[in-house]
Amino acid sequence: MAPGGDRRRDMARGAVPGAGPRPARSAPVTLRSPLAALHATAAVLVAVCLLATLRSGVQERPVALAFGVLIAVGELTLPHAGCVPPTRTRPGGRAPLSGGSRTSGPGLRGTAPLGAAGSLSYALLGEQAGHPTHHGVVQVVSVVFAASLLGSVPHLARGQEGSVPDRLTRRVLAVGFAAVCFQPLYNRGVFDDWSGPAYALLLLALLVLTVLCDTVVAAALAHSRTCWPFGPLLRDELRSVPGIGSAVCATGAVMALAVAVVGLWALPVFSVPLLLTQRSLRRYAAVRATYRQTIASLARATEIAGYTPAGHARRVAALSQAVGRDLGLTEPELTVLEYAALMHDIGQLSLVDPVPAGATAGLPVAEQRRIALLGGAVVRQTGASAQVARVVERQADPYPEQPVAARIVRVVNAYEEKVRDAGPGGPLTALEELRLGTGGDYAPEVVEALGRVLLNQGCGA
Repeated sequence: MAPGGDRRRDMARGAVPGAGPRPARSAPVTLRSPLAALHATAAVLVAVCLLATLRSGVQERPVALAFGVLIAVGELTLPHAGCVPPTRTRPGGRAPLSGGSRTSGPGLRGTAPLGAAGSLSYALLGEQAGHPTHHGVVQVVSVVFAASLLGSVPHLARGQEGSVPDRLTRRVLAVGFAAVCFQPLYNRGVFDDWSGPAYALLLLALLVLTVLCDTVVAAALAHSRTCWPFGPLLRDELRSVPGIGSAVCATGAVMALAVAVVGLWALPVFSVPLLLTQRSLRRYAAVRATYRQTIASLARATEIAGYTPAGHARRVAALSQAVGRDLGLTEPELTVLEYAALMHDIGQLSLVDPVPAGATAGLPVAEQRRIALLGGAVVRQTGASAQVARVVERQADPYPEQPVAARIVRVVNAYEEKVRDAGPGGPLTALEELRLGTGGDYAPEVVEALGRVLLNQGCGA
């Protein structure tokens, strides 16, 4: 049998929702192994450092206390929305999957710039008010972990424990890397001849390396939890570095240099800009959450009016995002795709007689385009971006002329309509019908991506 036949046979055995009994698989264990390995590495590192610190005692206690308070305050002021991963819907919308999120959660960077900058500054601290420090790698990891955990207590109390292990893992591994690169060499006098701009550039270089390592860890954690492709996740993490990541690096380096000259008074002075930045991020997150809730509420208008089945828009949006990630779309493109998928049926409100079950894929092409254009006009009136409106307007065009997001919405919407009322073989039959339509109606690469998503829909569950 051809490889394609093997894959379709495997899907029929249970890889596609509703396609029959699902045999025991080892894939989720394999996919989760990076997550377990990273958590275990961080846990071992923390345990060794804490035991060593308790045995030898804390060096320069005022310095350790000052940085610990700074890091804890940074964690305490995390925005709530940034700590709770959204629920992920299983492809096809048949059952919810927990633990999915667009990113791996705030860690070294993200929504905790003050805690990240304070942690990195302590890891790269060589002097305090002109006097050499001797805290070393072990104490750096211990203080950063204890302060980060203390600052996470309110989030744990609110039931937001889902992202705390990942955030602590990222923080411990990143700070441990920076401290290992700097503290042993500094204590041996390797940097004694480094001064002025050269020393500052050294700290910045170490911080850049640390942030790059953190992006790899963040992408690995997100891939293990969500099964989304590692490459696009890593690319999204790298794209965030020039923004808040550069501010964290610069502040961490400046804090370490300022404390070396003027002492601990530099910490509150340089904390103010990052506190303001953190407040701005919190307000921005709240605005985005409100905007998404507004879009989701508008999308339910067709369900409330009886034009589409309950949950149809949400299922199409969830599956479209999974397909978009498989195709390597960026975070901004995924946001546009999500909003367009939520509102793709809004044009049906113009119909006098609702289409049975809202199944527009079977309508004449001219009618599909009319509904799509009316939907785009409605989207423009809501204040959504022009990109979202264009995707809604173009979803009924020939696929070679469509943007990628419109191709995805069209394929996923057709799949959802075909599989809705089918029996045990419905998902497989629907996917085969879409494959037969790749000659003119549906983009072949999107249909294949949908097949991959459905095949792997159980991973990370």
